[in-house]
This record gives sequence, structure tokens and C-alpha cells, in this order.
Amino acid sequence: MIVKNTYGISVSFAVNHPFGVTPKNEFTGSALQRKKQIAKPKSITTQNVTKEEVKKLRSMSRLTKQKIRKKIVSFARQYKRLSFVTLTFLNKVSDEQAVIILRKFIDNVKKRSNDFQYIWVVERQSNNNIFKNNPHFHLITNKFWKINKWMNYWVALQKKNGIKPRNKKFNPTSSFDVEQVNSNEIKKITSYLTKYVTKNNAKFNCQVWNCSKAISNLYTDFYTDTTFTDQFKCLNAISKEFINKDPNSPVINVKMIELNRKTLPMYKRLDDKNKNIINNK
Repeated sequence: MIVKNTYGISVSFAVNHPFGVTPKNEFTGSALQRKKQIAKPKSITTQNVTKEEVKKLRSMSRLTKQKIRKKIVSFARQYKRLSFVTLTFLNKVSDEQAVIILRKFIDNVKKRSNDFQYIWVVERQSNNNIFKNNPHFHLITNKFWKINKWMNYWVALQKKNGIKPRNKKFNPTSSFDVEQVNSNEIKKITSYLTKYVTKNNAKFNCQVWNCSKAISNLYTDFYTDTTFTDQFKCLNAISKEFINKDPNSPVINVKMIELNRKTLPMYKRLDDKNKNIINNK
């Protein structure tokens, strides 16, 4: 039996099961482990199809949401403070135009900031009765924001790209919202922020999330034997445990671990691995 661990969750599975796989590396979840893909030549059928015909709406799968959650926590373990930023638009905007403006915003922030790291996701603005389902963005960053400076730039960038205020009385301060989060508030990060960021099931005509290269390179999981999770039992830190009774699955059980001052030091190997990535990015 082998155990795959990430912050707050440990999954035990049998490697001798027909579908079980013995891991090659102790750490996983980093973009550094991806194999370079060789672009396949397009078939004649694909070449003759218009962009409108092949374009598919994008949404967040369950696995994508899990991946984002893991990246957020790994990100938070490397910085003392994070900022939770919400960017909304002055007027109706298409998904494609929204993500283009966001990328321009991020590119400018990179040029004017030292060590700017981020994760962003897109969400539908369901509570906006004027522009129902308008896209907006949530960012988690390691940056301290000068609110007036960056709010003015966000508004100016929209106007430059044809997104004008809906009326003269529109208050632009609502389009740029920032909340400071202490990375020691691990429960807030793992519950409120990650749930909020990954809650939506909407479909979009654009990329649904992205992150900076250094965050993409962070490892999110590591493998151990059961002696690692036995330590959580001694600390009474296992909040829930799910036994898998499906004989066709290699997964034996899933343990939900409480994250606190006693349990977080046990993830030091993952913290140290990612610290090297951040320091040498």
C-alpha cells in the first residue's frame, strides 16, 4: 500500500491492484514533470472546419478544481501574505475580450512588480442584474496592491479596449476589490478562498484559469507509506475517513486531515521542495 499526500488530504491505494501504479518520483503535481508535447499535424477534415465549428465551451472539471486548490495551498505556504483580488468590468464584455484585457493587466503588473506570482480563475457574475452572467476574475497574488493606482489602471485599460462605464454615475471602485489574507490563516485559505475560487460550474468561451510559471512549477503531492498517516492518528488530526468498498478501484481509503500548528510541520518536505523552486525561479 502507498499513500499520496497533499495538504489536508491523504489517499491510500494498492499498487498491486491491476489499475494501481507505483510512483516513479516522491513528489508530483509540478509542471516541471510534464513531457513536451509534439504538435500533431492537422488532418484534412480538421483543416476544412471553421473555427466556429470546432470551438468548444470550457468549464472546470472536478480534477481541475482539485488541482487549483492544491496550487493555492502550495502557493500560500511559500509567502507570508496573499492578496485576494476581484476584477469586474465597467460594462458588458465577451469572454474572449475579458481574458484579453486581463492578460494585458497581468503583463503590466509583471513589468512593474518584483516577483509577481498569481493564480486566476474566471467566474460568471450571476448577481449582476444589469449584465447577467458577465465574466469577472478572481486572482490570488503575493502582491501588496496600491489600490488607487491599480484601480485607475484597471479602469483605464478597459476604456482603452472599448469597455466604457455603463453610466456617468458608475462608481469604478467596485471594479477593483482587494482583500489581504495572512498565509497563516490556513483554514481560511483551504475553505473559504479555495471553495470560492473553484465553486463555479459555468461554461466560457475562453481559458478558465491560469497561473504564473513559478506557481505552475510548484509540487502539490508527495508519496509515503502508511507510517506517515499513522502520525495523524496519534495527533487525533483525522477529521474524516472514507473507506472505498469498490473492488474495481485501487483506492483503499481517503483521510481528511485537520491543518493546524501540529500537523502543518509534517508537510515540511513539500514546503522545502517548493521553497527551492521559488528561490531559483
